[in-house]
Amino acid sequence: MKAEMDIGTDKKAFQINLDAKKYGTFAEIGAGQEVARRFFHVGGAAGTVAKTMSAYDMTFSDAIYGPADRYVSRKRLQTMLDHEYSLLIERLDQKLGGVRTFFVFADTVAARNFKEHNESHGWLGVRFQMEPRGEPSQIIIHVRMLDESNVDQQEALGIIGVNLLFGAFYHEQPEKLIASLQENLAPERIQVDLIKFSGPAYANVDNRLMSLQLVSQGLTDAVIFTAEGGEMVQAADILYKKAILVERGRFRPVTYATNDMLNGARSAFLKQSGCSDAELVVLMEMTLENLLAEGQLNHADFLARVDILGALGRTVIISKFGEYFRLASYLSRYTSRMIGLVMGVPSLLEIFDEKYYLALEGGILEALGRMFKSGLKLYVYPMIDEQTGDLITAQKLEVAPNLRSLYRYLIENEFIQEITDYNPQYLRIHPPETLAKLQSGDAEWETMVPPEVTRMIKDRQFFGYRAAGAL
Repeated sequence: MKAEMDIGTDKKAFQINLDAKKYGTFAEIGAGQEVARRFFHVGGAAGTVAKTMSAYDMTFSDAIYGPADRYVSRKRLQTMLDHEYSLLIERLDQKLGGVRTFFVFADTVAARNFKEHNESHGWLGVRFQMEPRGEPSQIIIHVRMLDESNVDQQEALGIIGVNLLFGAFYHEQPEKLIASLQENLAPERIQVDLIKFSGPAYANVDNRLMSLQLVSQGLTDAVIFTAEGGEMVQAADILYKKAILVERGRFRPVTYATNDMLNGARSAFLKQSGCSDAELVVLMEMTLENLLAEGQLNHADFLARVDILGALGRTVIISKFGEYFRLASYLSRYTSRMIGLVMGVPSLLEIFDEKYYLALEGGILEALGRMFKSGLKLYVYPMIDEQTGDLITAQKLEVAPNLRSLYRYLIENEFIQEITDYNPQYLRIHPPETLAKLQSGDAEWETMVPPEVTRMIKDRQFFGYRAAGAL
């Protein structure tokens, strides 16, 4: 570790040790007791640490926390926090509860195995009081550890654990806490792909916005949350061994064409993959670029899109994958089953624009090779040529002369699939035009979006909605 990183982490741990109000438990499973070690290493830990423990053996772990299907899981972390916090209050509240604020730090981690290159990840959490005998608040995070050696992963875990504790105690703004999680860590050593704040200290925090912060601040490539309450989920929990279908868009707003495109692709995908509805995960993807309005993130606009997609029962993924091959690589990390990307003809044209691949040594050939290497398929929705009135399909699309043979190869080998099950009436619906009418008071926009979307936009004044005839 670089000296400045060590000094920065030690300084944080020492400040906590010198804080006469903070007192608590460290419970760590996997990757040693690296977080607790930091506090002992800097000195003064007797004023901070009530107990440390590490139940590595499954029999011991089950005896303390109860049996578990998975030991490195969100559920296990929550059980650890619940159990240790209850013990802390039970044993120390009468003696110290009036002058101390109690906390529990817990983690359950699968670090790099010396026998094999397993997925290295873990769950970390802190439950803490803001004032003596106050109701506790809580933060949990999921991390991916990217170092090659077990020792380096332990070290990174110790740093981010200290950062999490320090942020919980001293950063009142969640955005600053998130920004601090990778302090004193070299870039690309660890990713944080899930965070959840709860309790009285975070009563006004919208965890969907915190998820967005993880992507915008560069702590992870993508975050996922479900339709049910916008609950953020770890990618493996929802994507593992599933067939995946993704539609990328701005969804500002969702139109009949948005749904028609997805429905047509879905029916073709299910037939070709042979999977059932239960085995398929459908994701609506928004890239960070698609969320930018006038150069900055508009939180209200972001939440409006997520609320509408949630009301339609859609699972949402927010990513920083500008190029489709990066999205394909991310998804194939979690499944070996079929993956489909849903798009319109304009997006397909962009994929075959070589200017997007100038940074790749192999150019467009490398990009397409990485995209299609796992049998991924593109499902392409046709469009109307507004000048000629002709229907442009994937089969009829004209690409640059030097790419025609490559394009034909992908068509003939069915990597690129036409969506043939569509409603011709919806082909002339374009979201930018719909949005312009919505904002100008032209009631025609209501014929372009599903009724439930119309109701939400009107009731909650989304996207700068202006009632017909309003001044």
